[in-house]
Amino acid sequence: MSAPTPIVLDAPTAPLDAQVAVIGSGPGGAITAALLAEAGRDVLLIEEGAFLQLESCTPFTLDEMVQKYRNGGITPALGPTPVAYVEGRCVGGGSEINSGLYHRTPPEVLERWRKEFQVEAIADADLSPHFEACERDVSVSRLPGAAPAASLKLHDGATKLGWKSLEIPRWFKYDGTSTSPNSGSRQSMTRTFVPRFLAAGGRLLPKSRIRQLRSEGDMWLASGSHADGTRVEVRAETVFVCGGAVQTPALLRRSGIKGNVGNSLQLHPTVKLTARFRDRVNASDMGVPVHQVKEFAPRLSFGCSISALPYLELAMSDHPAHLREVTAGWERMAIYYAMIVSGSQGSVRAVPGFGDPLVRYRLTPEDMKLLAEGLAKLAEMLFASGAEALFPSVRGVEPFRSMDDVRRLPSMLPHGRTNLMTIHLFSSCPMGENRDVCAADSFGRVRGMKGLHIADASLLCTAPGVNPQGSVMAFARRNVLNFLGRG
Repeated sequence: MSAPTPIVLDAPTAPLDAQVAVIGSGPGGAITAALLAEAGRDVLLIEEGAFLQLESCTPFTLDEMVQKYRNGGITPALGPTPVAYVEGRCVGGGSEINSGLYHRTPPEVLERWRKEFQVEAIADADLSPHFEACERDVSVSRLPGAAPAASLKLHDGATKLGWKSLEIPRWFKYDGTSTSPNSGSRQSMTRTFVPRFLAAGGRLLPKSRIRQLRSEGDMWLASGSHADGTRVEVRAETVFVCGGAVQTPALLRRSGIKGNVGNSLQLHPTVKLTARFRDRVNASDMGVPVHQVKEFAPRLSFGCSISALPYLELAMSDHPAHLREVTAGWERMAIYYAMIVSGSQGSVRAVPGFGDPLVRYRLTPEDMKLLAEGLAKLAEMLFASGAEALFPSVRGVEPFRSMDDVRRLPSMLPHGRTNLMTIHLFSSCPMGENRDVCAADSFGRVRGMKGLHIADASLLCTAPGVNPQGSVMAFARRNVLNFLGRG
């Protein structure tokens, strides 16, 4: 028996029918769609962005930001200090644009979710098989060769201070040679679960945005539009919403589904420093820095960010008088970050007449103090590793050239002048059996809505303090197998 022919649809001219519609093709959606299709279900996977291969552009460039990011990667969560957040907008979602650094959900976080949100079946015995399966499927592994120099600088500084520093594994398949051992390819969804989904007979509808869901008896009607303006209508017995922590609650709220939806957004606020060293730490083929410092986790975590030339220029925008230094000396420069677990919650609201939802996030004075503490500790590590100048992402603050300069930093970073960002958003539709706070049950079923499920980062109950995509994948796998009666 021959394998099914992969089906990627153009703009539909008539309503589409499916047993299951999966809206969003990031890690949650792609895993859900692939496992359902492999179980013999008729599945339509719908994605707002285009179907692009990893090779469609050079990773971590301006071209990639234009092709694969929503709004070029500069969407703000509004508040006294806005937080710029990043969303993928392409088949594969965030897995196509991020660094692919992988973490399991920390045990203490899972225990909190069990107690406060009453999430069922999240003991180690429940989740380990799902983590292990996902790790095999996306080839989670450590570098076979030496880490990039910029990554080693952070590790060296932490080691000199006696702080815990780790190499974080990635979902990456290495096929390097003795001269280039770290070469290979990121195992994003377009390299792993999307091909599996198509090989199992699933249908993919890219460039199509679903704007509203409506229950019609035992069916769901998902309506929206294709990028060319064509109307899109999909009828399905079951719908999995997998648009992420912003787009999922926005779609549900536009559809009149509001119970504990979009009220509890959490994220990892992140402040950055650009460091200049005396020796070379950067190169056009540097790759992804892999070290993170977890001495003060979960409150504070530190790492080295992507430091390609366009990213350096953007990071130095708070120091316009020093921009020329990037052009002349970018090979001696790299970007580092301090990430906090905030006690704040934000909101996501659909706004009539606007394409994008309104996202609010108000950082507390305690958050701004913790960010200042993180910035100071990050500076201490980088000076210990030999940095000669540090440029914090705070307007009006002069570059640090010694720890004496760092000590003059305010104990609380100033609202309005601190440039913050995040790539980790979650918790806007938390799961669990605590009906006072949870939008979905422990397995992602939306309360009171037969046949409607969520499978993305919005289900995670609180900020996990680590990259959430390992958690998203494991819970998506657990939940879809439960749906299929296999878990």
